[in-house]
Amino acid sequence: MNGERKYNIPSEATMDVIGGKWKVIVLCHLSYGPKRTSEIKKQMPDITQKMLTQTLRELEEDGIITRTVFNQVPPKVVYELSELGDSLQPILDQICDWGEKYLNEKTKVSTLEGNI
Repeated sequence: MNGERKYNIPSEATMDVIGGKWKVIVLCHLSYGPKRTSEIKKQMPDITQKMLTQTLRELEEDGIITRTVFNQVPPKVVYELSELGDSLQPILDQICDWGEKYLNEKTKVSTLEGNI
């Protein structure tokens, strides 16, 4: 997030930080606990490694996640929600709940259309 940017309403700042195709999905995966990059990638097969790296960097720069490097060979890097990121948990839960309802509703509509 650019500290110099002026926002007209707070939701602009929110979308600046968590908007985009992949950020909320990454945050949802990290809401279940710390993960290595490879673990996140396995759960998100459609994201490229480059985009995952960029997304993780942006979330880290904005203070939403933390990156911990363990001094071992090979190096181990773990990402997890920061305290600020953890404050998004109720929002992430609502997004997941809404998505589940949407998919259930969409399935019902498809089933009904198939019976016509």
